Amino acid sequence: MARLTIAEALRDGLHEEMARDERVFCLGEDIGIRGGWGGAFTVTLGLEKDFRDRIIDTPMSEAAFFGASLGAAMMGLRPVVDVQYGDFLFVAMDQIVNEIAKMRYMSGGKITVPMVMRAPVGATGRGAQHAQNPEAIMFSVPGIKIVVPATAYDAKGLLKAAIRDDNPVLIFEHKLLYGSKGARAESGTFDASSEIPAEDYVVPLGKGIVRREGTDVTIIATLLMMHRALAAAERLASEGISTEVIDPRSLVPFDWDLVNTSVMKTTRAIVVEEGPLQGGWSSHIAATLGESLSDYLTAPVTRVASPDIPVPFSPPMENFYRPTVERIVAAARKLVGNA
Repeated sequence: MARLTIAEALRDGLHEEMARDERVFCLGEDIGIRGGWGGAFTVTLGLEKDFRDRIIDTPMSEAAFFGASLGAAMMGLRPVVDVQYGDFLFVAMDQIVNEIAKMRYMSGGKITVPMVMRAPVGATGRGAQHAQNPEAIMFSVPGIKIVVPATAYDAKGLLKAAIRDDNPVLIFEHKLLYGSKGARAESGTFDASSEIPAEDYVVPLGKGIVRREGTDVTIIATLLMMHRALAAAERLASEGISTEVIDPRSLVPFDWDLVNTSVMKTTRAIVVEEGPLQGGWSSHIAATLGESLSDYLTAPVTRVASPDIPVPFSPPMENFYRPTVERIVAAARKLVGNA
């Protein structure tokens, strides 16, 4: 066992999969420059030493290297695309939405697209064009699996499972959870490190986990918001409110069995996401729970999300913008009648 940060665990997973399968390769901007950072957040640092021909630095054209990755995947390789910031997915949306997501469907299953796309998300003092949470936008695109690791153990296991999958998988990674060090250390980072076993393992796509058991209210949250939900649950416990925290780990496919079982037990649910409230993936979760579990719910499903504005650049405004522990606590109090 070794304790690793998310950045280190992802790097470890990439190294293992590239050593296991020569079809796996990585490409992206500045991911293999000698003496560089190993991508924007150190995930590929040093991998070029062992896999010089499979750590490919690209021009600054997301549309081009997403298209190249699609072609490589269709021909039997297993590319892992490194996007410097999740916001840059928008530059390649035609390739992602019209080609990558649809190719297997349009070919009647004859063509597979075993391709992984890694994208950092979350507000970290970089302004509106480097701080978005595009999960909801990609959530609406059929044909792409989406995973959202909140711990180093899950980050490595989900990455390895994604690389072995024959469908395109998009991995959203929160910048404040990487645990990057040195020149890429983030202000306000959260320790999401884990004990990582030496033996090979995967975390199955579509399987969530109960991070904390409770009986009064269920909180469903991902990435940084999952950690804030746990902090809120601790505070609520001091007030006599028992909170169950669910980490879905995957948005597509979604572990409805796990979530439904929890909500049927607690009869109340809160869905927390860092992206804007309007059109968020939390809206779909809330609506589906309302439709399918109406006989169990004793209160409307509540959503906690960011306001419908671009992410502010000002640090105080940025902290005000995204959901806080206090907002999650207030939502839970209201649901159980202790507001």
